[in-house]
Amino acid sequence: QLENAIRLFVALHNHSPKPFVWIKTADQILASIRRFCQRTSETGH
Repeated sequence: QLENAIRLFVALHNHSPKPFVWIKTADQILASIRRFCQRTSETGH
C-alpha cells in the first residue's frame, strides 16, 4: 500500500509540477540559524 501511495503521489505531482519557491530572506535564515545555535549550545553537552 505504501509503495502504491508513493507512486500515486509522484505521478500526480509530475502531472502538474510547480517550481520550488523560497520565501525567506537571508536575514531571516541567519536569524533562524542564530536561534538554533543558541538552543544547541546551551544544552550542556
